[in-house]
Amino acid sequence: MARPSSSTPDPPVTISVVFVHGLLSGVRSRGLPCDAFLADAGIDPALLEQAGARVTAAQYVGLFRSLTDRLDDDLLGFLPRPLRHGSFALVVRSAAAEDTLERAMRRTARTFGLLQTDFELELVRAGDLAGFTLRFTDPSLAQSVPLHELLLRVLWRLFAWLAGGKLPVARFDFAFPSPSYASSYGKIFTAPLRFEQQRSGFWFDADTLTRPVRRDKAAVKAYLADARANVILPPRDGDLTGARVRRHLQQAQPEWPDLAATAEALHMAASTLQKRLAADGTSFQALKDALRRDLAIVRLHTSAVPLVALADELGFADSAAFQRAFKSWTGSAPGAYRRGGV
Repeated sequence: MARPSSSTPDPPVTISVVFVHGLLSGVRSRGLPCDAFLADAGIDPALLEQAGARVTAAQYVGLFRSLTDRLDDDLLGFLPRPLRHGSFALVVRSAAAEDTLERAMRRTARTFGLLQTDFELELVRAGDLAGFTLRFTDPSLAQSVPLHELLLRVLWRLFAWLAGGKLPVARFDFAFPSPSYASSYGKIFTAPLRFEQQRSGFWFDADTLTRPVRRDKAAVKAYLADARANVILPPRDGDLTGARVRRHLQQAQPEWPDLAATAEALHMAASTLQKRLAADGTSFQALKDALRRDLAIVRLHTSAVPLVALADELGFADSAAFQRAFKSWTGSAPGAYRRGGV
């Protein structure tokens, strides 16, 4: 049985191309070309035409970084006037100076209100829950689904960091109909979803508002050094059963244990593991395939590994079987992910 190693990297993360389109939508709405931003991130424009395509976490963060830097706009060209680069750092520093999460949230709302007038942030209460909500003062901006998504994920991740690393959400509300790609929300918005609500926002236990903020200047500096990755990448799954399965499969390489061996390693019956994964809306095979897909995308983009060797690494009988699986996962042949790589 493979044993966890402290040197084993975390399972890789890849991002659906639909969220790449989302980051670019502010630029596109202005009629600006996207080629320079994609080139900075090492993303082949041809992948944007494939509905099932994915990019690495590094490429996604690279695109976010390119957009903020080239546009000098922390909100990626979504607003009529740019939110100058450095505005988010100002928000973080002012919020971190407060002593409780409630005060940090209220300070965040006030600071954003001073920096722009196109949307308002508000902390509200409803029974045992508190919500941090978004209201657009410009109705035309309210039609931008990617802007709702961006603001909610950035603000939730910021407050989770201020709260000590986690801020469990009871639900996410969205002031728009369920998009065609809502099934991709699971890794990003990790709570029940409600669409067609009056306001977009996220709701959490109101008792959390009294949690102290303990982020000193050194912590703020470290956070801001990698802020774009901190706010834009999906949160880690933590102790969810699916996350434990992914970690075990990652640590077990180059072996690819089956369901029974994985259940034994996690100290549970195979039937129990199946039931827990089903309750989370997934399965052992789906998790295994997703990990192999993500590993393949990262390896294809960052190395010149031959397909035969990669197929063997990922537990396939031969290169042809791997290529068939990869195309079923992404809609593209593996060679498409070589472009822009090494």
